[in-house]
Amino acid sequence: MTYFDPNESVFKKCNHNVEGVLQTIAQRYMGANPAHPFVYRLFCKDSFTRIHDYRYVMDFQDKFEDLRIGEFVYAWAKLWSDQPVELNFGISCYSPVHIYVNGTRVFASNISDEMAPERKNGFRAQMNKGWNEFVLQFEKTANGCGGVFGTGSYKNFPLHFICGAPERDGQEGWMYSEPTRLDAQQLLAEGLRETEGPVRWLPNLSWSEEAQQGGVFKRLFSAESGRTAIAWTKAHSRGPEGQPSRWLGKHDGSLTLYVNGKEVYSAQDSGEFQVDIPLSFGDNEIVVRSTCTRSEWGFSLQPVEVDHAVSLIPPFPVEGLRDHWLYLGSFEEGSVPEPEEIQLLNQVHDDGRGGTYWRCDMPNAWVRPYLENTLYAKWNYPLGVTLYGLMQTGAALRRQDYIDYVRRHVEQSTSFDEYSLWDGKQYGAAGVNNQLAFIDSLDDCGSFGATMLAALEYGKMEGAEKVAARIADYITRVQDRLPSGALYRVRGSVDFMKDTLWCDDLYMSVPFLYRYSAYSQDASYMDDAAKQILLYKDYLYMPDQQIMSHIYDFKTDRPTLIPWGRGNGWVLFSLAELLGALPEKHEKREALIAFYRELCAGYLRLQGVNGLWHQVLTDSASYEETSCTSMFVYAFAKGIQNGWLLEPEAYVQAVMKGWEGLTKINIDKLGNIYGVCRGSGYSFSGRYYKDELPWLLNDTHGIGIVMLAGVEVMNVQQRMRR
Repeated sequence: MTYFDPNESVFKKCNHNVEGVLQTIAQRYMGANPAHPFVYRLFCKDSFTRIHDYRYVMDFQDKFEDLRIGEFVYAWAKLWSDQPVELNFGISCYSPVHIYVNGTRVFASNISDEMAPERKNGFRAQMNKGWNEFVLQFEKTANGCGGVFGTGSYKNFPLHFICGAPERDGQEGWMYSEPTRLDAQQLLAEGLRETEGPVRWLPNLSWSEEAQQGGVFKRLFSAESGRTAIAWTKAHSRGPEGQPSRWLGKHDGSLTLYVNGKEVYSAQDSGEFQVDIPLSFGDNEIVVRSTCTRSEWGFSLQPVEVDHAVSLIPPFPVEGLRDHWLYLGSFEEGSVPEPEEIQLLNQVHDDGRGGTYWRCDMPNAWVRPYLENTLYAKWNYPLGVTLYGLMQTGAALRRQDYIDYVRRHVEQSTSFDEYSLWDGKQYGAAGVNNQLAFIDSLDDCGSFGATMLAALEYGKMEGAEKVAARIADYITRVQDRLPSGALYRVRGSVDFMKDTLWCDDLYMSVPFLYRYSAYSQDASYMDDAAKQILLYKDYLYMPDQQIMSHIYDFKTDRPTLIPWGRGNGWVLFSLAELLGALPEKHEKREALIAFYRELCAGYLRLQGVNGLWHQVLTDSASYEETSCTSMFVYAFAKGIQNGWLLEPEAYVQAVMKGWEGLTKINIDKLGNIYGVCRGSGYSFSGRYYKDELPWLLNDTHGIGIVMLAGVEVMNVQQRMRR
């Protein structure tokens, strides 16, 4: 297969300069995935919470007690797409459901769907670049009204929908209509709008007159005597540094006002006040702390215009926020956060009632962080090896900026770990860290966790220690195992994937286990890592070919006998990683080195004419695959350097030929990487791997592995020059 003209290859630009190739790949990746923060949005708890698979539970029987048979209820939201793409969705039906995307019906339930509300029905729909409008029509029957709708692939695409009306733009979640007899065609023809439309949209985000009279803290937290609440905003000043600005305020309850951390006003009971505040040029932190002392509880605070402009702005960007104030509370005496503490946006604050976070002055509307980057700050297993490769490249090239990029990515996840666990409990599914917050497989924790431990060698990262302990506990005590102790999969996203053992899972477990062994100074984790390799050999090794079957299926009690390239790569890659850390006198070291040599001999025989290995290792008609080639190059190079190979000369040639093939055929001059197989299921047929698992451009299953291979090629070159 030819991906591009040979003149466009990275080899044409860098030739045999491995360092230049690595810089090109690393800088393309970081440039395409800048270090953007999480997005903060408002979410109304009166809308729909989610279940663990990130689908929204839309049960209108609970919303409307007087819902009548034959009436319709609609849900309305929009979804952003960076490019035209077809996405997977899943719907479980409590009653008849029709789904419209951009005005076109893309799903209509049938009686089978409606009689099996526990079943998740999948369908695909085309997204346009930009905003895509979703309207769901639910009909009330004697059986119910509603459904569960959302992403069809929650591990990879935990889609966050945004309210459809301009008045609620930026708020996460769905609007839903009051019951109506208006059918979907009439509704769409009338035009979707919140004000003066044919139906009334909920949830209601306006306060009653009574609530407005009681004060902002009372309507948000109720008036409980002795409890304290906080309000936070910023004053943006365009005037000279230190020039005073005059502020007028009024409060029911005690109030203390802080500006840039300094107290500028305090009163123990209700009153009005005027205060002159010297503001710095730019943004100034304004914090109000108030304790309830009577039946009314609230405040107002505004700058008086002087000869320079002062405006109030939100303390941090929150999509969907109509006001500039955010609120936190309420707290018992002695547990009120200090002004400097509230600026830590990953903190859940102890209110004595299960924890609390920021909210706004609308009914039941809360601030939540969401991960909306394609890759940066995401936690998943392909990114684990991608970042590991980038970090090792940074170390090899003495590029601290590469290492710092990796550490910032990892820490953005780990520092929000405790928050995301709380967020998931509050709302059904966390807005960030979707896999880390709900670990239910080795994929969710082992690969990225191993990279996190490697990154800790460069210094502490907030939250990483607790995350590491949680992952270690999951792998050791929660993840399913056979009686022999081998890690395997009891659960699966579809039935045929249950009760299987995958060679992929060696990389999802072994690197974390051996690194955690060193981190915790507990040899049992190293022992478990060594044991897993040999247990997997018992189930998957094909001794006549000296390679591995991809899967052992316990439902049929046999291996698939298909040597998928990347699956085999994971085995040799993990084994080489383990051997590099295993104590010389470990009881299983000799058996592991013997296995490593057997596998290397098997893979060496299968290297293709261009230096690359194939998607199905034994089928030269399958495409030349980048990730397995990189892992074999990496593992061979490790063996050359560490003396694990009895006849290393042939492997030196294989390493150099493999790297040259990658740089000439699979990597272009811009650092784009071709020929990486997408994520896989499994099959007993080689045609599945050959014909149904295409390659993807710049797939994260391959980017980091290519860089790791390049680093080891550099090491072999240096060794050979000695």
